[in-house]
Amino acid sequence: MKIIYIIFFVASIVLITNLEGNDNPKVRPSKESIENTDKLQLGIDLLIESDFQPINGKKIGLLTNNSGRTSEGILSAEAISKSKKCTLTTLFSPEHGFWTAVPAGDYVADEKLFDIPVISLYGKQRRPTREMLSECEIILIDIQDIGVRSYTYLSTIYNMLDAAAEYGIPVFILDRPNPLGGSVVDGNVVEKGKDSFVGIAPVAYVHGCTIGELAKMIVGEGWLHKDSKGKPRKCELTVIKMKNWNRKKVWEDTGLMWIPTSPHIPSPDACRGYATIGFLGELGIIGIGIGTTSPFQYIGMPDFKIAEFADKLSSYDFNGIKLIASKFRPLYGANSGKDCLGFYLKFAQKQGFAPFSAGIKIMLALRSVYPSLFTSMTMESKTKKMFEKVTGTDDLIEAFLNGSADEKILKLAVAGLDNYINIRQKYLLY
Repeated sequence: MKIIYIIFFVASIVLITNLEGNDNPKVRPSKESIENTDKLQLGIDLLIESDFQPINGKKIGLLTNNSGRTSEGILSAEAISKSKKCTLTTLFSPEHGFWTAVPAGDYVADEKLFDIPVISLYGKQRRPTREMLSECEIILIDIQDIGVRSYTYLSTIYNMLDAAAEYGIPVFILDRPNPLGGSVVDGNVVEKGKDSFVGIAPVAYVHGCTIGELAKMIVGEGWLHKDSKGKPRKCELTVIKMKNWNRKKVWEDTGLMWIPTSPHIPSPDACRGYATIGFLGELGIIGIGIGTTSPFQYIGMPDFKIAEFADKLSSYDFNGIKLIASKFRPLYGANSGKDCLGFYLKFAQKQGFAPFSAGIKIMLALRSVYPSLFTSMTMESKTKKMFEKVTGTDDLIEAFLNGSADEKILKLAVAGLDNYINIRQKYLLY
């Protein structure tokens, strides 16, 4: 703990020095700053650069976690807590906790950081109460999404927007990159009545937006809950846009260090793998690399019919994904301690990358080689239900179980996508 406090203290000195420099209008830009005019600036960077002008004199609630950092790697929570221009009263954390170390689905307890309460929104409550927000005049949101609808940070953002709308609190989104880039859009849209905490808004599975764009869409399209008059709630929303980011940039183009957003998302490729086979893992019928050092980048199991599977895979196009025959041994989870035959998913940034559709093709190949896995008798009702929640539809899994043709299933996999793309276009900021 002493080491952590020392790091916080040193980072704070650097931050305060930078802020003092910004207060002096006579300070000339350094040679380095001139050379880095194209350097990516995050929403939090621009808030600091403005000397916190938009929130000057306000009491702040901040939804964030370990992934919410400046481009220099300083925690946004620390930077805001050290500012003399505003008062950080409350921190809010999503699933996986502030330090992104709590396993998926596990209860997250409240804690303290910088002597500020950190209220868990993945504990007793998943939506902030009036009491939780009582010390907040403005809500800031700075959290790194991974570009996939079922990742629950989007649901926590939605709940915060809804609560802020109900209680009349303005919201500022400190925008961050989509690690998949802003051009990859794939997968079906959540059907009406099928919303859940892993599919809270009617967006594509791979949504192709930043959190700022998503927030604007949620509010602008009237997707928040209805008020007492039966009208969708609206909140006062401001997005502090990034500077020098465009939709073609994937994470590796940003120059930023990747901070694990959860225990099984240790890298940008894990984001791509989650988008591709994360939903398949819900069925529990094949290993997807959980328990290895490359989660969401393996598929396989002991005694896997690797040659037959490879032959079936060759009939599909996997643009941007290379499946390499491999062997892996999970340290925990399914098939723990057992050698598994299978494939390693190697990703390349190519135009037309469609991870969700690629995952559906992998499922089709699996059904062809192991048809017995796709029957109502062998598939557990609990895992089937979770798959339906994550995909936002019953139709996909029913089509697999009913032996529907590949073409029909691939069409169901993008149901509603064209309409979503048209809606999305109205809210793009970059």
